[in-house]
Amino acid sequence: MTVDIVKELYTGTVETTGGRAGRAVSSDGQLDLAMSRPGTGKGGNPELLLAAGWSACFQSALAHVARGRGVDVTDSVVTAHVTLGNDAEGGFALKAKLEVAIPGLDAATVEALAAETHSVCPYSRATRGNIEVTVVAAAE
Repeated sequence: MTVDIVKELYTGTVETTGGRAGRAVSSDGQLDLAMSRPGTGKGGNPELLLAAGWSACFQSALAHVARGRGVDVTDSVVTAHVTLGNDAEGGFALKAKLEVAIPGLDAATVEALAAETHSVCPYSRATRGNIEVTVVAAAE
């Protein structure tokens, strides 16, 4: 199911040259990142960028959900693990794991907040049904 945007709020624009061995630069100059293949240690890569964007977006969505429940998640931490691998046909595929930690809350509450957040986070919605995604309450 495609989700239609009825009011645009922001568009981020990044130009990349050279692929995984190149450079990614945003139109506003806020991002200027050397790119590299995973494991080379010489720059970022698409999996890291997806993990950074998704964890930041998920944490903001978590704050939105928590406000609606009257819960303080100021000290929460969201860790995104994005894995690149091969699928059964020899092509490439992604999977993700999102760990949500909220100090001072019990695991059941964190799990409930994380599950609700996963239903509203734009990154989670964009990947739903396309890749394997696991959302867990991280141990304190």
